[in-house]
Amino acid sequence: MDDETINERIKKVRLHLQLPQAKFCKAIFLSNGHYAELEIGKRKVNSRIIKLIATIYHVNETYLQTGEGVMFDEELDLRLDRMITLFQEFSPAYKDYILQQIELLKKLRRKTDE
Repeated sequence: MDDETINERIKKVRLHLQLPQAKFCKAIFLSNGHYAELEIGKRKVNSRIIKLIATIYHVNETYLQTGEGVMFDEELDLRLDRMITLFQEFSPAYKDYILQQIELLKKLRRKTDE
């Protein structure tokens, strides 16, 4: 176990991903103020926050909780992170349209693979 707190490790993840606090916390459904207090250790990190960070940013949960192991579970595909960040900036109607287009591309790919 290292000497860093879980709060410090979360900040380290955010900085590694080169994301501003506002974008990072929006993706894990926290307010800017709540997240800022979390990073400086004024708020405790609960299991929900750990799970969201691990899922959304592909972070190793053991690393977050104890500092042991590698920071990320898998090689990060930065294109996916960029897509997620961009997707979150759209209104629900545009999000639905984007998802429809992705489904169409998936069908087209299947046809060309046959």
